[in-house]
Amino acid sequence: MAETTSTVVEPSRRDFLFIATGAAAAVGGATLVWPFIQSMTPDAATVAAGAPVEVDLTPIAEGQIVKVFWRGKLIFIRNRTAAEVKAAEDVNLASLRDPQPDSARVKPGHTQWLIVYGNCTHLGCVPLGHQGPYEGWFCPCHGSIFDTSGRVRGGPAPINLPIPPYTFTSDTKIVIGQEATA
Repeated sequence: MAETTSTVVEPSRRDFLFIATGAAAAVGGATLVWPFIQSMTPDAATVAAGAPVEVDLTPIAEGQIVKVFWRGKLIFIRNRTAAEVKAAEDVNLASLRDPQPDSARVKPGHTQWLIVYGNCTHLGCVPLGHQGPYEGWFCPCHGSIFDTSGRVRGGPAPINLPIPPYTFTSDTKIVIGQEATA
């Protein structure tokens, strides 16, 4: 039987220089490419402008209206009382300018929470909460009146206060700017 011998070749100085040069070129190339890759990511202000907003509902007392901003727009979050919910549900839809049942303006199982854009649909003024004959909102600029469901009940406003996209992540947290996925 023939005996085989294996010889171990020691790396030469040339091998070391070849590997070191390749590593330095890779680091240098990454250093040059990194700013170009970073320039493709959006600015922090751009990301924040469209990012969903998470709101903790725990500190909002019954009957209280809280104002938050999402994408630079005012949002009203209202924790309605049982009487306000009942009044909103008992409205004759035929008497409304923009007929919409209260159940279409709130999420199922969370009827006490009303989330609407906070600008009058007439000219964009900010209506005052707990005002007017329906104890909803009253726009002091031109007299538009909204009920506790944000539906227009009088004045020049043509439509109800719009509902922003939002979802409940738990019974005490909502995310504005994100719809529930099925």
